[in-house]
Amino acid sequence: MDQTTPIENRKLASQTINYWKILLIFLSRWYWVAGTVLISFVLAWLYVRSITPIYITSASLKLDGGQQQQMASLPGSATNYSPFNQNQIQTEGIIMRSEDVIMNALKNLNYKISYYSEGRVRVTELYPKQPFQVDILAQDSVNFSRATYSVKHIDRQTFELSSSDDNNKNIKKYRYGQAINAGNMIFTVKTEIPAKGNYSFKFNGIRDLYGRAAGGLNVFEQEKNTNIMGVTHTDSNPVFSADVLNEIIKQYVKNDATLKKRSAKQTIDYLDSQIEFLDAQVHKAGNKLSTFQSDNKLIDPNTDKQLGSSKLSNLQNQIAELQLQELGIQQLETQVKNNKERIQLNLNLEGTNSTLLTGLITQLNELIISRENKLQNFNTDAQPIKDINRQITEVKQAIVTNIRLLHERNQKTISYVKGQIGQANQALGSIPAKQNDFTKLQSNFDINQRMFSMLFERKLSAQISSAAVISGATIISLAQPSFFPISPVPKKIYSSYLFMGLFIGLGLILLVRILNPYLYDIETIEGLTATPIIGVILKYPKKVQLGESVLSIERPKSIFAESVRSVRTNLSFMASDQDTKVICVTSEVSGEGKSFVSLNLAGTLSIIDKKVILIAADLRKSKLHYAFGSDNHIGLSNYLSKQANLSDIIFTDERHNIDYITSGPVPPNPSELLHHKSMATLIEKLRESYEYIIIDTAPVGLVSDSVPLIRKADINLFIIRSGVSKFRAATIPDRLSKEYGLNNIAIILNSFGDEKLHANIYTTNYAHSNTGTYYYSNYTGYGNSGYYDDEKRWWEFWKKKG
Repeated sequence: MDQTTPIENRKLASQTINYWKILLIFLSRWYWVAGTVLISFVLAWLYVRSITPIYITSASLKLDGGQQQQMASLPGSATNYSPFNQNQIQTEGIIMRSEDVIMNALKNLNYKISYYSEGRVRVTELYPKQPFQVDILAQDSVNFSRATYSVKHIDRQTFELSSSDDNNKNIKKYRYGQAINAGNMIFTVKTEIPAKGNYSFKFNGIRDLYGRAAGGLNVFEQEKNTNIMGVTHTDSNPVFSADVLNEIIKQYVKNDATLKKRSAKQTIDYLDSQIEFLDAQVHKAGNKLSTFQSDNKLIDPNTDKQLGSSKLSNLQNQIAELQLQELGIQQLETQVKNNKERIQLNLNLEGTNSTLLTGLITQLNELIISRENKLQNFNTDAQPIKDINRQITEVKQAIVTNIRLLHERNQKTISYVKGQIGQANQALGSIPAKQNDFTKLQSNFDINQRMFSMLFERKLSAQISSAAVISGATIISLAQPSFFPISPVPKKIYSSYLFMGLFIGLGLILLVRILNPYLYDIETIEGLTATPIIGVILKYPKKVQLGESVLSIERPKSIFAESVRSVRTNLSFMASDQDTKVICVTSEVSGEGKSFVSLNLAGTLSIIDKKVILIAADLRKSKLHYAFGSDNHIGLSNYLSKQANLSDIIFTDERHNIDYITSGPVPPNPSELLHHKSMATLIEKLRESYEYIIIDTAPVGLVSDSVPLIRKADINLFIIRSGVSKFRAATIPDRLSKEYGLNNIAIILNSFGDEKLHANIYTTNYAHSNTGTYYYSNYTGYGNSGYYDDEKRWWEFWKKKG
């Protein structure tokens, strides 16, 4: 067909996504994906082999809130605990992680020496096994070496020992049972070291294991809205994890009971001190009464004095009770002022503790618990902690104010009762002196006796309460070693690494495509330019020697030769009104196959008895003469500079039946020579003798030498080489057409190898395209059809040549 559509009216080809081509892109580099998957599998295997497995053990406890309510209801109870609530598990978790609980738990473990088995990849702790026995003879409890000692069996009497302190460079021999002085301690290896395997050991302080024990501890609510507390511990040794967890929960239960009994003990100690004092007072008052009766020979006062004495006794009883209450108030006031933590009422001060005071103490304890919980997430300078501290201070001030008011009220009551006692004493003043003295002594004795009995009863009640106090937590299930690691889990590791390898392989394919700057296929070119593609010349599978460039003649039955013939066929539709067609072949840069295409195109035309001449018009860097074995001593540059006649520069290749003109020696002014009218005259003369004049020009993207030839040509062929030409090369034909008003430019895709990795994911829809198009094939999949005689591939060695 004749291409006459102006470049301004052409549009880019209509293209749609081809999902099959997307799949082929990834399948074309399946071995990349397989390689990355294989590498990922090896890395996963190495990771699983090298990483130390982590195990988890679990136990559970019941927090008995009902027990706390029961203890709070006992008469004279020294406890003031709130019932179980949803925040208690967090509070109990803080207590369980406390240093006292952890350190006491570690004391019950055999922690002083750790034994290890050294493998090729990792070191494994052998706890609780001891492959050999090491005894500590003398040790600084704090300042001793934590180095790892490696040992090796020599014979039944001796062994080798080295220390990590000097990177195991200093290896010494010792006898079993010999005292070894190293690392600020003295120890001995008592039993024989196993001959097979590599072993080591190290000495531990109790604080060396504190972080290991506390760091792996986790406390949580096992079931929602229940009082069941779950406790887990993670460690690289499942037996150690179970042992330390069991000791921690046992110490936690023991510590909980101890804390609850502490308040009751304080009350009992206080009562003991008061009972001791009152016992002396009762004894003293009894002795005075007995002495008075003996000295004055009095047996019983008169009956008429009994009423006055009874009233005085009652008033004095009130004074005693008020004084006892005053002691309780003073003790509570001292506790509030001195104690920075929670406040616990040590006495049952009936009639003294107002509802307001009890509520304030409860509020203070709740604020302190809230502060302990928030300290897990905030530091002491955080605003939420400052707010709670301010509230605690305000509540404490309110408690102190309330205590002061109670103290003032109690003092007023004492003053009033003392006034009543004074009146009663005045009434008894009229009684005879001996009877009056007897009554006073008897009353004093009775008061002391009653107070002694009352305090003794309260001590007994406090002792009963203390004996009844039990821990608020009950162990439901102890921890058992679990030998199934939670990390790493081989199945998860392998699956994760395999997926990672798969994604890396696919990502590598995408990355290579994204970073690719080169043109590879027809669809990419059609998406960048409106200039039609006249044909596709396939990549020859072997390296082409200089004398074998005309493959269209050398291998006429090859699929490569057929692709060149397809271009020849489409050339017949261009400039069809011309008897002699001048064909100019150019490209963007050197190395894109201009000369190669020109040679093979000339060869296919000569086969069908067309009179063809090939002109090497690249006067700067021509390679065309190498294909014909010419020395290039005379050629086009000689003719244009009038140093030779036309007959002197035309040569004939008898082997391929092609006439050609070489470029000749490189002139100093190649561009000027090609612009001279002598070049136009040369073309007109050649039109008289040849049907096709093929001009191999210089790259249009590097020099302007080819511009006058392009404007004089009937057909301009722009060569784009697959995998060599960059994206910008596809836009050059459109620019030439617009700049010089040409409509005779067509593109040839050279060295097309069906590289699926860089294939365009779009397919051109020629039915909806406004561009002038030519029929051509990329010959994909036709290599084994039997029509072509190409070289067998290496895996087809068993096939016979057809």
